[in-house]
Amino acid sequence: MTRSSDTLPCAWAPADDLVYRQYHDEEWGVPERDHRALFEKLILDGFQAGLSWRTILYKRDNFRKAFDGFQPEKIARYTPKKVEKLLQDEGIIRSRTKIEATIGNARAFLDVMEARDDGFSGLLWSFVGGEPIIHDLNHHKKAPTKTAESEAMAKELKRLGFKFCGPTIVYAFMQATGMVNDHEVGCPRYKAVQKLGRGVASKRQ
Repeated sequence: MTRSSDTLPCAWAPADDLVYRQYHDEEWGVPERDHRALFEKLILDGFQAGLSWRTILYKRDNFRKAFDGFQPEKIARYTPKKVEKLLQDEGIIRSRTKIEATIGNARAFLDVMEARDDGFSGLLWSFVGGEPIIHDLNHHKKAPTKTAESEAMAKELKRLGFKFCGPTIVYAFMQATGMVNDHEVGCPRYKAVQKLGRGVASKRQ
């Protein structure tokens, strides 16, 4: 078989890793516009820094339990005692810097929600003009690691007080949340996620 077959999923999603493959088949690249879900994914991508996404994915349920379902309103009120408790939780990545950044990011998220009528989702999607960008990749290794859009988003997020949101992290976040469709053109999900754009047209780069 060749990578041009329309029956082959992206090469990075091995069939023998059921959790990773399910993530590819059901979540990765699907346009996400829910404020809280976007917050969760940005936080998890921040925890991924220096690690593999597979590591985070296998701990995701633990993260959700430890961080109160990634509800920003609750995280923003975490105390030093809560931080110490999280540092003892073997089910997550026990990084004080990343945990404290998550608390700060929750507070920044709430500030954005209060300041903008279109909220956190509107802010993030504004960097792609509200439409998913399609890159028409023949192989996932041809995808960029950052773009002008991810650099602009990262710069604005940092200005607003967010941490662990550099342009490379942000680009991975954009791929995962459907702001960019980087499924390989031979992957069945390439066309499928375009149909999930919720009535919003897509644009190619």
